[in-house]
Amino acid sequence: MTDFLKNVIKDVGNEYASLVIDGVEAGDVDSFIDTGSYIFNALLSGSIYGGLAANKITALAGESATGKTYFLMGIVKNFLDKDPNAGVIYFESESAITKQMVIDRGIDPNRMVIMPVTTVQEFRTQALKVLDSYLLQHETERKPLFLCLDSLGMLSTTKEVEDTSDGKETRDMTRAQVLKAAFRVLTLKLGRAKVPMVVTNHTYDVIGSMFPTKEMGGGSGLKYAASSIIYLSRKKEKDGTEIIGNIIHCKNHKSRLTVENKVVDVRLTYDKGLDRYYGLLELAEKYGIFKKVSTRFELPDGSKQFGKTILNNPKDYFTDEIMQKLEGCAMKEFKYATSN
Repeated sequence: MTDFLKNVIKDVGNEYASLVIDGVEAGDVDSFIDTGSYIFNALLSGSIYGGLAANKITALAGESATGKTYFLMGIVKNFLDKDPNAGVIYFESESAITKQMVIDRGIDPNRMVIMPVTTVQEFRTQALKVLDSYLLQHETERKPLFLCLDSLGMLSTTKEVEDTSDGKETRDMTRAQVLKAAFRVLTLKLGRAKVPMVVTNHTYDVIGSMFPTKEMGGGSGLKYAASSIIYLSRKKEKDGTEIIGNIIHCKNHKSRLTVENKVVDVRLTYDKGLDRYYGLLELAEKYGIFKKVSTRFELPDGSKQFGKTILNNPKDYFTDEIMQKLEGCAMKEFKYATSN
């Protein structure tokens, strides 16, 4: 039968087809992109050492001013810092990114390309050209590549642009279908190229819902294509009266890799970016590694420390032994249980 199935693959000519034993080229996730936050890595992949699936689409959704772009820039910085040969293609529809903003965030401007796009069709065509060029390289010569779209909600369609030029005020009712078609093609290409993509998008309140409900705009295209959809909200973090950053509330709205509806908080400061250790204290407390005693935490060696002290000096307290235990806790907390 195996020989027959191999012949079927050859005869059909589907470049993505393969026997499952050989791996599913556009589907298997065999590597992850570290986001710069241990707890956010765990939310996305079930491992504090994981992160973004290296061949999938991840959506970051939230209302205006929830820090989607700022959060994404933090992930971009960490991606480039991890590998001096890595590069980023940043599709930008909001005209919000400046050279100075990139430099101020500590991102290498020589390895980041900003591609302004106005319509869904422009984004689709240019993204596919990037991936096709990338796939033309021999696999051993490909350097790590990361695609971003910021944001989907601001993309119009060719028809909308033409109607506006003609003075028409009609809305393009085919936009959702155009988006769905674009992501159908991109999903397979990203899987084959092993290139991650993060898409930011807007959310809105669902009118008439019995309970307060947020929904992501743009139709169902991104909902189906994304491997993970994270809903973001934020609150400002202060040191006295000075605002020093944001605490980003991350809810796993959809995931093919981890348990849905889990929530973590990620710290994003203006001077240091993503706080790698923030969120681990809560995980350690939940699973009894650190025990809350009044206003302090009791550590495995019996000593007691304030939470702020631990967070200010995380490497002193999150030792290799503690991190190994937290990895097991993260798998229990975020991964689906395996069936026997």
